[in-house]
Amino acid sequence: MFENTTFCITTFGCQMNKHDAERLSGLMSSLGSVPVQTNAEADFSIFVTCCVREKADERLMGTVATMKNDPVRPGSPFGKRFVAIGGCIGQRDGQKLLDQLENADVVFGTHNMEALPHLLQEAIEGGMRRAELVDGRAEFHDDLPEDREHPWAAWLPITVGCNNFCTYCIVPYVRGRELSRPIEEIAQQAQAYVDAGVKEITLLGQNVNSYGRDLYGEPRFAQVLDVVSKTGVERIRFATSHPKDLTDEVIERFATLPNLMPALHLPAQSGSNRILKAMNRRYTVEHYRELIEKLRKVCPDIALSTDIIVGFPGETEEDFQATYDLVNEVGYNQVFTFIYSKREGTPAAEMQDDTPREVIQERFDRLVDLVQRNAERLNLEQNQAGVVLPVLVTGASKNDPSILAGKSPRNQTVHARVPQGMSASDFAGSIVDIRIDEAHTWYLWGTML
Repeated sequence: MFENTTFCITTFGCQMNKHDAERLSGLMSSLGSVPVQTNAEADFSIFVTCCVREKADERLMGTVATMKNDPVRPGSPFGKRFVAIGGCIGQRDGQKLLDQLENADVVFGTHNMEALPHLLQEAIEGGMRRAELVDGRAEFHDDLPEDREHPWAAWLPITVGCNNFCTYCIVPYVRGRELSRPIEEIAQQAQAYVDAGVKEITLLGQNVNSYGRDLYGEPRFAQVLDVVSKTGVERIRFATSHPKDLTDEVIERFATLPNLMPALHLPAQSGSNRILKAMNRRYTVEHYRELIEKLRKVCPDIALSTDIIVGFPGETEEDFQATYDLVNEVGYNQVFTFIYSKREGTPAAEMQDDTPREVIQERFDRLVDLVQRNAERLNLEQNQAGVVLPVLVTGASKNDPSILAGKSPRNQTVHARVPQGMSASDFAGSIVDIRIDEAHTWYLWGTML
């Protein structure tokens, strides 16, 4: 049934969604369907979508709705395009998505990705539109095949689910409670990736720092870093960290493990203790500052990134100014700024707030301006002309196949022109030395050595 068909997967959201998309791609490919780049070429348009923020909802609804009148691909065996929606939004909304989107055929959740083929089969053979969800504990989909986006890079989930229940966040309700994989399984999979030629492994979890609490009674994320490092993989990264669970042991690994990259995403969300308490973040700004100090003591050149929410219910100008001051003080290399999105079913959705939208937008714009100025300054300070960086090449720049794009150890985007007569794709997956010639706000420009 799936032989000689095509599928396109569109992903909105976090790295866990991207990993789920790789599993779904592997599943569809194993059935004989062929991946394509655009929905116009696809018999099956599959969406793996976040529901943490309103913008992801809007993107999904807009994209699927506009596909309604698109022509079916030439040669389609079905005479129509089938649309399937999964990810956290599928788990949250279920049948509601079918009611809102008349051209959607299938909805599945975070706990039953393996159900996609039989749901599509029912849609093809019987014209059935179905939402099938499974309520239950988070789980790993190790039995599904995997079709990785890049052969040299791999996502490796070590935990799924979340126990934190931040008042603004829907994740614990759609991903389930936290579940850790045995450390032996993580070590085996990491070694298998290295044996297959993977050069960069990113350890994944909604909160990697609490890894092992459900299995061993205490967090053991530092030990996970140790066993993955011993595989000899050239680069290790991880996401996402919760400040309340970042231990001194983990911080120390930035000094002792040479293949742990000097980059950390540590979401602050707010610089106001009053707002942090309302968010149920369970740490103070003082504790967060202590963590930053410890990190920079063991790894002075570490690149720090964070998430900030502007406009959380009840946020005052004083609260916002505390956030602004924290961002300015820390000097992040990258800040992901968001205006608060009300998520139905979360405690924060019931909190009242009469702050005018234009006030929130003005604060947001002020913060974005600060972030851009600081990013440019840090890039200039940390990447003086002449410094040589090992860069993992990810491919060609979007506009010129003779210019490579890659990532530095600090996870900065680096561009350089390749030797004459060669294409950037020839170097994809390689780690090359690049001498930095210019530092810009969001990227570095250099020369291949």
